Amino acid sequence: METAGQQARVAYVVGRYPAVSHAFVTREVAALRAAGVEVETISIHRAGEADALSARDRAERERTYALLPARPGQLLRAHLRALRSPRAYLGTLAAALRGGPAGLRGRLWQLFYFAEGVLVWAHCRRRGVRHLHAHHLNQASDAAMLAVAYANAAGARPRWTWSFTMHGPNELYDVSRFRLAEKASDAAAVACISDFARSQVMAFAPEERWPRFEVVHCGLDPTEFDPERVQRPPGDGAVRILYVGRLVPFKGQAVLLEALAALRGQGVDARLTMVGEGPSRERLERLVGELGLGEAVELAGAVGQDEIRSLYAAADAFCLPSFAEGVPVVLMEAMAMRVPVVTSRVMGITELVDDGESGLLVRPGRADELGAALGRLAADPGLRERLGAAGRRKGVAEFDVRESGRRLARIFAEASDG
Repeated sequence: METAGQQARVAYVVGRYPAVSHAFVTREVAALRAAGVEVETISIHRAGEADALSARDRAERERTYALLPARPGQLLRAHLRALRSPRAYLGTLAAALRGGPAGLRGRLWQLFYFAEGVLVWAHCRRRGVRHLHAHHLNQASDAAMLAVAYANAAGARPRWTWSFTMHGPNELYDVSRFRLAEKASDAAAVACISDFARSQVMAFAPEERWPRFEVVHCGLDPTEFDPERVQRPPGDGAVRILYVGRLVPFKGQAVLLEALAALRGQGVDARLTMVGEGPSRERLERLVGELGLGEAVELAGAVGQDEIRSLYAAADAFCLPSFAEGVPVVLMEAMAMRVPVVTSRVMGITELVDDGESGLLVRPGRADELGAALGRLAADPGLRERLGAAGRRKGVAEFDVRESGRRLARIFAEASDG
């Protein structure tokens, strides 16, 4: 069996890489490289300026191979090269068309995925890669699966393999569309970000496949997210609440604004900074006005990893009121920075936050419970200190990306050995 240091190159296939909302992938790639794995990064869509807000992200964007926007000459050369094995080419194309949803639109998307899969195969062949890993069950996993299927049908020796990381919740809303059962059975390994995620994969796969599903946490480097390295700015008497995440309905920001309005109505000088962008921004701006929150709320937009630590250092509490989540990395970041967290008791969150010990959990969608929990923290600096300290201990012990990198290195080596 190969060790991590002997592991051949691995290709990470991601829908968009790097990306502000997927900083955990960049950290994971860095951890794998530190563990001795040579990682090629492939992005289906080329990352834009808004996706690369930190120096690390800009460097990653420059070394990443992007499929789209497609270059016609490169696309043609890849497919002509693949047609040298016509039976493998046509067989993989047929498999792609069979795998999609019924109807012309579904078949058309599968044709796009096949075209992308051949590009992925051609790039990996040039770079000497024989194991591919996809994050999320979106088109990146389709392209990776089809690239491996073609390579093996064309007689690759040693055979190619692939794996994916199971996140949720999006993949779990429509398991048929994302082809969870098929991909879980086809992949050589599945890295699941939580026990909850692993249980959902197990529900759609035969029992003999279960040993190939392992829990590997997304995480962070606790030496980077260290409160001792960032100076806390002087306070002004207000309780500073921080939210970080995409501005989308299922993250529950509207519930947080309602809770904040109730809290301020009780005479608590609480102020909220919301970091992130998304389609809900205009609606949330209107809601801020309707609730009379005015200067109490700042919508700060997207912030790069170079700046985010100073925002955690300035916060008295972190709040993530989501209706569905995997294991949110922003919660890990806040906990590592010793910021007490208030969040929803849903899905994988309970594997990160122990209620009353390393944070406070509330039922999702309940502005009253959210406001009460934030009120407890506002009124009790000792509680904030205790929860923050316990949160850092939990994050460092169980969600260190360096350990995750070592585990993934082993998983990839074992998958390649088959």
